[in-house]
Amino acid sequence: MPKYDYRCELNHQTVEVTHSMNETVKTWGQLCALAGIETGKTPKDSPVHKIISGGYVATGAPSPTPACTAPSCCSGGICGLDS
Repeated sequence: MPKYDYRCELNHQTVEVTHSMNETVKTWGQLCALAGIETGKTPKDSPVHKIISGGYVATGAPSPTPACTAPSCCSGGICGLDS
């Protein structure tokens, strides 16, 4: 299941949770229940919003070219894998 970050503007907290793609989290109470944390002093009906990130999709398919084994200081294109 994918992981999502949600932010509550009332308490300025960001919480990471895992849930299905078709599940919707709209309130601090829902978010805390999913994360297994206490709501604290923040009202349960306080709105939260999903923080959009770049994400990552794993396809299970192999990479079309092998990974470069040059050290991290490689400036790219030198190892011969790009030719």
